[in-house]
Amino acid sequence: MTYLVYDDIYLKHDTGTHPETAERLVSIVAHLKKTKFWKQDHLLSPRLAEVKEISLVHPPEYIKTVEKISLQTAPLWRGGSGYLDSDTVVSPDSYQVARYAVGGVLNAIDAVINAGKNTNALCLVRPPGHHALPDQGMGFCLFNNVAIGARYLQKKYQVGKILIIDWDLHHGNGTQAVFYDDPTVFYFSMHRFPYYPGTGAAEETGLDQGEGFTLNIPLAPDITRNEYLKKFEAALLKIKQKFTPDFILISAGFDGYKNDPLGGLGLEAADFQTLTELVKKLADECCDGPAAIGASRIVSVLEGGYSLEGLPYCIEAHLNGLSAPGKD
Repeated sequence: MTYLVYDDIYLKHDTGTHPETAERLVSIVAHLKKTKFWKQDHLLSPRLAEVKEISLVHPPEYIKTVEKISLQTAPLWRGGSGYLDSDTVVSPDSYQVARYAVGGVLNAIDAVINAGKNTNALCLVRPPGHHALPDQGMGFCLFNNVAIGARYLQKKYQVGKILIIDWDLHHGNGTQAVFYDDPTVFYFSMHRFPYYPGTGAAEETGLDQGEGFTLNIPLAPDITRNEYLKKFEAALLKIKQKFTPDFILISAGFDGYKNDPLGGLGLEAADFQTLTELVKKLADECCDGPAAIGASRIVSVLEGGYSLEGLPYCIEAHLNGLSAPGKD
């Protein structure tokens, strides 16, 4: 079973004329409603994440800052605007929506953990998260949804080892920073480089006990699709030789799509099904862990992807990969 997390609450994060717009989710949902994936018994509603849950990654002072800027910001239609940085817009509802984004991921984790084997989820949430540092929002991101999800898995379910796979066009500097010295969370990113946010060089491999548990594969913009897929598959094999995850989280950005307005890496929509199937194969082989975990335990979380025409098809391809039969 593949759960799908979504709620119209995510449309209330008003960014105005900005690449990370509510229209991204509007286009995805309109498309998915025409497919086999929009099934009522597979749909999950998010919840409002508690401040103490967000505090697993972000200090209370930063959380209060996001709330204050959000609540004091006039609606964009009144000419108001609030920013965490020059790229990261907030509106009066943004703080609450960001808490629901985290809560959507946490509800997905609960559902996947409790449902048994061969279960996964895709969280269609916004704002995205992988650029959010513990004490700084940036790159369209307020709270780091995936990083909080990883800490929640460890705290609530005592999951020992977690693999975070980030195939967004941009390096997830925030996620890397959270786990850079932590050998229990392996962070793997393939991304365009040099490019925003400027991090993610191959030499960035971790610190102290976390040395060797960060894998960055920087890519030139002219890489071919075949080269990209080969590098991704080889990276998963390398990770498997060093690290056996109990659970996999995906920072699923789709701005590597060939027509993405923020850059792209020449990928076709179908390539995201291939990437997903490779991850699912790894999960089938590795995620047997404690009895409470089981095989094929994956929660995927939407990050980037800004082509309103192509994004829905990339998401459908991703769901095709997630819903493929797994190991019994």
